[in-house]
Amino acid sequence: MLKTVLAAVFVVAASAASAQDFQHEAPPLFDNCGDASLSKAISDGITLGISPSPPYSSLDPSTKKAAGLDVELAEAALKWAGITKISYEVMPFGQLIPALLADRIDVVASNIHVTPDRLKAVSFTGPAWWYGPAIVVAKGNPSGITSFDTLKGKKVGAIAGSAADEYLRKIGVEVTAFQTDAEEFSAISTGRVDAILDDDVKIIEFMKANGSAPIEIVEGVAIPDELIFKYGYGYARYALRKEDCSLRAAFTQGLAEVRGNGHASAILKAYGLTNRNLFFFPL
Repeated sequence: MLKTVLAAVFVVAASAASAQDFQHEAPPLFDNCGDASLSKAISDGITLGISPSPPYSSLDPSTKKAAGLDVELAEAALKWAGITKISYEVMPFGQLIPALLADRIDVVASNIHVTPDRLKAVSFTGPAWWYGPAIVVAKGNPSGITSFDTLKGKKVGAIAGSAADEYLRKIGVEVTAFQTDAEEFSAISTGRVDAILDDDVKIIEFMKANGSAPIEIVEGVAIPDELIFKYGYGYARYALRKEDCSLRAAFTQGLAEVRGNGHASAILKAYGLTNRNLFFFPL
């Protein structure tokens, strides 16, 4: 069963990725890309925008050190591309794209997916990793939610600006948008919404840390193809301004290199995931 399987694999381990020396077979090859975004990032540094969303990304308030699966993946790819001066801005997920377009940050480095609305404003790297969506309800599923169609007419929570938010609105579901994971999980735990739609790995992490929370995953839900292929639950990627072509090309190849040499696999495993999360597998 989905909950049992995910709970079994999603046990966050101490990071072992940094203990191994990962070698690359190719150097950066971005000559003549046509813009200065990469050279500027190499010389002046880069600012990554993240949302407070463990285990993906977080910032220790005492040390100001960023950590998380996406942080490690992004830093590994950028280091390969020659970008070593990295700073962070932390904000709610829904504020990341506006901050990117306002030049407050250079990359949305909390994992983000391709959706029709986002493509109007930003561009994306190549694939970073993959996970799927899950529906969460109160224990016993009192609202009788068994499919995406049965979400219609219910009050459903999602993170503001997320792929889940965009897709639910598209299919006519009443969405209660939350700025943070904590607010979203509190709402389903206290009955303020009938269900939430979010990332399976994030949900399992919350349930692991909050065993007494009166919630459960709806098992056996068929995931609509449109949600995977058009509305945001394909590969997790990172977002950049459309004009920053050379930086986007470098970041994309960097992600391919760290996926290819085993580093991305080691990072995923350090967070309790597996090589299954390297590749696209519809649930």
